[in-house]
Amino acid sequence: MPEQKNAAKSPVITIKKYANRRLYNTATSSYVTLDHLAEMVKEGAVFVVTDAKTGEDITRSVLTQIIVEQEAKGQNLLPIKFLRQIIGFYGDSLGGVLPRYLEQSMDSFAQNETQMRDVMQNTFKGLVPMERMEEMGKQNMALFENAMKVFNPFAQADNASAPSPGPAKSTPDPNKGEDIDDLKTQLNAMQAQLAKLVKDQE
Repeated sequence: MPEQKNAAKSPVITIKKYANRRLYNTATSSYVTLDHLAEMVKEGAVFVVTDAKTGEDITRSVLTQIIVEQEAKGQNLLPIKFLRQIIGFYGDSLGGVLPRYLEQSMDSFAQNETQMRDVMQNTFKGLVPMERMEEMGKQNMALFENAMKVFNPFAQADNASAPSPGPAKSTPDPNKGEDIDDLKTQLNAMQAQLAKLVKDQE
């Protein structure tokens, strides 16, 4: 998000979580809720959540709670298929590589997000050109789908072995060869990126 660009310059706020599950913001000397923390994230504030008794860093679990609450409110940003794929990587040998890959994917999405916001603000006096928005959305979805295919090649094998619905009448596509070449190029790029991430983990 644009507000988070200056997050690194802001001091880190400590949030203490007590046994009664109450959250205490040490910067404002006040109790806060998960909704407050969600707003802080959107504003670019950087905070860590610690257990008030043990001092353990529980930021990850609290952020996960925020996501669960936001999803329960009806704005579903995480597709069910994506959630199943994420769960499938727990305990997998590639589980240590996936977080860094997802971070890079989200960085790429954030760059597109900035472009989309600029389009909304500067084009046609706030009227959104839907074709450009849809194209950016397709590119972002393709990024995640390709990432999942690279990490889970067995899914592609299962799709390839599935019985075909039978021959259908269609006209020859003169661009089919170019599409295949483009697909190969994208796959090679994804594999190269995966290899680099694995090397960085060593």
